[in-house]
Amino acid sequence: MSTTSRRYAALAGVTAAAATIGIAEPVAVLTGPRSAPLVAVGGAVVDAAPEPLKHFAIDVFGTADKIALLVGTAVLLGGFAALIGVLAIRRLVFGLVGIAALGAIGVAAAVTRPGADLADALPSLVGGGLGALVLWLFIAGPLELDPWPWSPPTPPAPTAAHPGPPAAPQSPVGPAVPPSSAGPAASPSPVGPAAPAAPGGPSVPAAPVGPDRAEGVDPESRRRFLTGTGVLLGTAAVAGLGGRWLAGRRGVSAARDAIRLPAPVAPAAAVPAGADLPVAQLASYVTPNFGFYRIDTALVVPQVDPDTWRLRIHGRVRNERTYSLADLLARPLVERYVTLACVSNEVGGDLIGNARWLGVPLRELLDEVEPADNADQVVGRSVDGWTCGTPTAALRDGRDALLAIGMNGEPLPVEHGFPARMVVPGLYGYVSACKWVTELELTRFTDFDAYWVPRGWSREGPIKTQSRIDAPRRRNRLTTGPVTVAGVAWAQHRGIRRVEVRVDDGPWQEAELAPTVSVDTWVQWSWRWDATPGEHRLQVRATDATGETQTERTQGVVPDGATGWHTVTVNVR
Repeated sequence: MSTTSRRYAALAGVTAAAATIGIAEPVAVLTGPRSAPLVAVGGAVVDAAPEPLKHFAIDVFGTADKIALLVGTAVLLGGFAALIGVLAIRRLVFGLVGIAALGAIGVAAAVTRPGADLADALPSLVGGGLGALVLWLFIAGPLELDPWPWSPPTPPAPTAAHPGPPAAPQSPVGPAVPPSSAGPAASPSPVGPAAPAAPGGPSVPAAPVGPDRAEGVDPESRRRFLTGTGVLLGTAAVAGLGGRWLAGRRGVSAARDAIRLPAPVAPAAAVPAGADLPVAQLASYVTPNFGFYRIDTALVVPQVDPDTWRLRIHGRVRNERTYSLADLLARPLVERYVTLACVSNEVGGDLIGNARWLGVPLRELLDEVEPADNADQVVGRSVDGWTCGTPTAALRDGRDALLAIGMNGEPLPVEHGFPARMVVPGLYGYVSACKWVTELELTRFTDFDAYWVPRGWSREGPIKTQSRIDAPRRRNRLTTGPVTVAGVAWAQHRGIRRVEVRVDDGPWQEAELAPTVSVDTWVQWSWRWDATPGEHRLQVRATDATGETQTERTQGVVPDGATGWHTVTVNVR
């Protein structure tokens, strides 16, 4: 098989796969965006991927890890599709089996996602059927190359006028004499070698030699093939993007915008003057919604209709209860500033943010259902099936643990859990911050492991005391003289007592802490440094209100959060 043959075949396979994925997107508008093959398979990959690979994705791509996963999945799909095309020109059934396998993988991924039903198989089934049709069109149908480059050329049939050269006579004592030896050599043709002269007729010039004819491909057939692939690839792209756009139009943004949050009966304390230090590059005390970090396993943001949403609290309780959003809005609401942090946040990382949350105290909801004495875990379950396990005691010990419905003065953003999510001060998000929550199940840690526990993470995740240098940064150009070193520190539900900075392993110098709302938020700090020329290493450490100073020992994020001192190397001119 020639290189050109493989290229054409691979293009046919990629076009068929693009049609499969593209047409599935508008179909998924009817069945839900999570049923689209690319999203369903990507979700299965997220669940099955080894933990080191997930950490690598978060470290490299940060909050863009989902986009990177979808792009990577599409690239792998393209490689497999190219192989399907190459196999198909050997035998069409091989290619059709490959397309069927793609459809089957999509179906399996879609129907096995939490909350899925048989209708979720429809996008993959429709896409697989269209993909098979497209593959046939290019391999054996009206758009196939004529002939395929690897096919042997078909000689012209003899005619009465040109019956063809006679067979050379056999010598009784030696090999046959070639016909060309019987006469003078034919003169060369300006466009190619002449065909052998038939007895009684003139010589026939050969067809012109060119890139298509050299491979045995009819130029018109080639144009038809390439035009067909271009049109179908473009159509698949339009269908895919259009389907995704339509899915967004069917989202819940309009319903969210229509919600009017009531005033809290217990408003959050005002942010004190001076909580936001006037230092460039320093994270603001309150993180705006658009800049708040997002780490979760949802490749497509769940669109939960607030009118039909329900929260069910059940399990080891005496009184099972179900609440609607209207029920929550009618209750007395409280408002609190709480800083949330992701357990995947490396030392010095930015997977942390502080916001003003509005909601119902979870303690009140649990009191209404009366948990059993041995129910030491509350399992939060998201609409997409993700779970987290929170110690029951942490929701009833007096801290401001909320079932939040508002964020920074507006309904929860869709990507941050609309219509309701959990917010628990002092615990990493993987054990407490369930977004798009639909169930709270009272159970025991010995009876159930939440999503991340079987994947190597600790059952309980109290936030560790941490600090970070925001200014200066490595790329900054510093000059000798006064330099403000500043950053943030956090130890939610305990508070920060002291922050210290040192230069080049010198003595620790105490920084000045800015005022803060409560122990449940981070705090800004600053320290004045008289910089001298050369390269310097800045380090920071914090001590919480219990007197515990963060450890110098370096540990990765697994199994319960990173440790170590944040270090920044700077050059001073």
